[in-house]
Amino acid sequence: MRIPLYQLDAFSDKPFEGNPAAVCPLDSWLDDDVLQKIAAENNLSETAFFVPDGAGFGLRWFTPRAEVDLCGHATLATGWVIFNLLETDRGTLRFETRSGELVVRRGEDGLLVMDFPARRAVPREAPRALVGGLGAEPVEVLASERDYLVVFDAEDDVRKLKPDFARLRGLDRLGIIASAPGASADFVSRFFAPSVGVPEDPVTGSAHCTLVPYWAARLGRGEAPLEARQISARGGELICRLLGDRVSIAGRAALYLSGEITL
Repeated sequence: MRIPLYQLDAFSDKPFEGNPAAVCPLDSWLDDDVLQKIAAENNLSETAFFVPDGAGFGLRWFTPRAEVDLCGHATLATGWVIFNLLETDRGTLRFETRSGELVVRRGEDGLLVMDFPARRAVPREAPRALVGGLGAEPVEVLASERDYLVVFDAEDDVRKLKPDFARLRGLDRLGIIASAPGASADFVSRFFAPSVGVPEDPVTGSAHCTLVPYWAARLGRGEAPLEARQISARGGELICRLLGDRVSIAGRAALYLSGEITL
């Protein structure tokens, strides 16, 4: 069996920045065990698999350790592959996922615009393992269904974090979003998910389902665009908007390689 494989750097317009994602088009779903082994072999934060589903596609995402319910950068990469390589006449894509229908459309100047669910966070007392694992005291701690959101005073506070991933791995949420007002963007963030084999994710689209409602309210921006930057070592840029119970997340992607998996 030969499976096409594309690797892209998402939320960047050039290779070696943004977040690498693997994308594998399938004619039909393979066994979950096979999908997980492919993701582990790829050893990227996410591998996306998609199959035709009526006028749209079914889409799933796997880290090296587990399937996840939502992934932004691999969805962006999948949209890029379909728009630019497989079905170039399309202007809008619809994906059926564990998080409901997700839409990706062509935007201006090479942007791809994703429509995702908003995942609002509410204030939460900081667990001891969270503060100890981050090695710094945030000014605010909130939690969504999936992630913790920890807020600091300044961009440099987030940049200097040196997490203890062993301590963070035992928390009762999948990921930890660290965020602060940005010096060159409206807000910045980093994302840690050691419990699913991703100590630090370079650029995390799904985290912005929580970040955008928080910062839109805090900055009084309503539905106006927000410029976001994830300040991992690779870095990435996102243009976001809050749209009621949805968020719009836009970015670019760059193709790094294409090939085949042989099973």
